[in-house]
Amino acid sequence: MVRLLRFTVLLSMRFTSFIKPNIVRLPKVALLLSLPVFCSIPVRAIDAEGNFVVVIDPGHGGKDPGAVNGRNLEKTINLNVALKMGSLIENNCKNVKVIYTRKTDVFVELERRGEIANKAGADLFISIHTNSAKKKSAKGAETFLLGVEENRTSANLSVAMEENKAILYESDYETRYEGYDPNSSESLIIFEFMQNEYQKESLKFADMVQKQLISHARRPDRGVHQAGFLVLWKAAMPSILVELGFISNTEECRYMTSQKGVDELGSSLYRAFVKYLEEYCKQMSKSVNLSALTNESGSVAGGNKPVFKVQFMISSQPLQSNDNRTKDLPDVDYYKENNQYKYVCGKTSDYESILKLQTEVRKRYKDAFIVAFLDDKKIGVKEALDLIADK
Repeated sequence: MVRLLRFTVLLSMRFTSFIKPNIVRLPKVALLLSLPVFCSIPVRAIDAEGNFVVVIDPGHGGKDPGAVNGRNLEKTINLNVALKMGSLIENNCKNVKVIYTRKTDVFVELERRGEIANKAGADLFISIHTNSAKKKSAKGAETFLLGVEENRTSANLSVAMEENKAILYESDYETRYEGYDPNSSESLIIFEFMQNEYQKESLKFADMVQKQLISHARRPDRGVHQAGFLVLWKAAMPSILVELGFISNTEECRYMTSQKGVDELGSSLYRAFVKYLEEYCKQMSKSVNLSALTNESGSVAGGNKPVFKVQFMISSQPLQSNDNRTKDLPDVDYYKENNQYKYVCGKTSDYESILKLQTEVRKRYKDAFIVAFLDDKKIGVKEALDLIADK
């Protein structure tokens, strides 16, 4: 108990000391004074180059696999979804700088992840994870921010403890985390003493992420919560941790390791990010390619316009996200028909563009052909062309 109290005081002191130097960044003063104030994000929201900086943190990696289900590893799911989210931001959002804590299968210490964000002067931090439970029926997505809920549950404590166990892969974790014991729920008491200045913004972003995972990726809703995640305690900016689903659940594991799952989950996080910029930083929303957002999500600006895709193969089982057969094809997705998974790529309402894509895809799949969808329902190509002509 004496050791725990010492740890509590030391971490509380550390938390206070590391935030202050990262809030004031004097080299930006001249630039910031020349900018009009459009948003409620602290004025640190634009860097010296005029960029909004977001740090994407794929949980675990390298010697730390995270949760495991057979050959399926949490670290791989986290990385695939993180790269998808980041690529959408990089391709569609101007004046936004994306930084990853890792882009490959390497090990990064929990403490180091927050330090990367602080050193970059990040304005937003999102740590991407995959859940696991002994109860195989457990399912759904949930989003966390740092803190302790009044009505804390054993489930919330369990999630934080499991993710914090990543420090066991660090040789000096007892020194680095001042005696924190990842196997003891009592150690989480330290988060009751931490008052994160960015808690309000973190909560708003967490809520946006959760809503997108429910509506766009159609994940069961496990809500937004607070818990003691070590990966968040050194992040001096709005920061959240998202649990995409349960790798221990056969159905959710299959979804998260499929290309469709990666695309939908990455797109959900991207959509939440865009909404965060729109609502809290109006000057940045002018630089966001909103038409690209709607195109990648499957709907089209202007409403209820048919979408063309190129169908290139059929499978009796969903493919893994890293399957070579889908490599380098744009916007790979599938639809289920007659108990078969029919894979398509591309997504546009421009028939000339889809014809060009069909020509390219046929170099690999000679029988590839064009299909059309309206509100995610398959329709005839001629019907789609007629609908577009009537617009």
